[in-house]
Amino acid sequence: MATLAVIRPLAVRRVGTWLGKIPYAVLAIYALVAALGPLVIDYNPIRTSLDDRLLKPGSHLSTGGTAWLGTDGLGRDVLAQVVYGARTSILIGIATVVVSCVVGVTIGTVAGYFRGWLDTFLARGIDILLAFPAILLTIVIAGAFERSVPVVVIALAATAWISFARVTRSVSLSLRERAWVDAARVLGVGRTSILLRHVVPFTLGPVVALATLEFALVVLAEAGLSFLGIGLPPSAVSWGQTIANGKQYLDSAWWISALPGFALSLLIVNIGILGDQLTARYGRGHLN
Repeated sequence: MATLAVIRPLAVRRVGTWLGKIPYAVLAIYALVAALGPLVIDYNPIRTSLDDRLLKPGSHLSTGGTAWLGTDGLGRDVLAQVVYGARTSILIGIATVVVSCVVGVTIGTVAGYFRGWLDTFLARGIDILLAFPAILLTIVIAGAFERSVPVVVIALAATAWISFARVTRSVSLSLRERAWVDAARVLGVGRTSILLRHVVPFTLGPVVALATLEFALVVLAEAGLSFLGIGLPPSAVSWGQTIANGKQYLDSAWWISALPGFALSLLIVNIGILGDQLTARYGRGHLN
């Protein structure tokens, strides 16, 4: 009995460890598909083939190939749209998170360390932006300019940086009172050096955890913009566009919207799980 009491917790722990690695494996597959898929699959999102429209998954194309995930209302291959859409979503997600992280960490660190009127001004500005619906501001910015990838990144980053600023400001408020920061000030170390060497490195853990969650939100928001027709241009492939193209065929050609939607949902769920794991590991607890 004693042996079983020891074996069971070990078995549960091993299963939990194995399950915890699933998000890493799924995200690695997505990364490989986004990086290598377009090199294998030749696809032109503008080219149509009306002879092959609305083919079921596994059907043969007029060119002799196979539509493994079927075709849409214009005869375009759904599998190619899913693969190219993965690259689009990942690239836009990474670009938006990087821009938001740089802006938010800079503003949050400066506000939390220097305090005073600068902190008050930035904190009130963040509060005002939080009171304004983020998705509405994103739609306004994306709709005011010509559809392109840079516009989508700017529109998404216009609100995504706020979370990074709030987290780094909170961490900086705590760090500025630490002994090593006081010692650096007494020794005459410049403010910039103190920020870069003694404050910013300690914000990396919470920032990385937050970046994972923000990446999922950005990918979902980009799909929403493309679904509304104000995101990417028609020459760019997006999961949101593919889902929107299939909404009128849901009763007869469900695969057009369902399969890209499943790919999007699987990515979002696994990123969310990974974000929760990183938050639990690199949260504020490591500062105590």
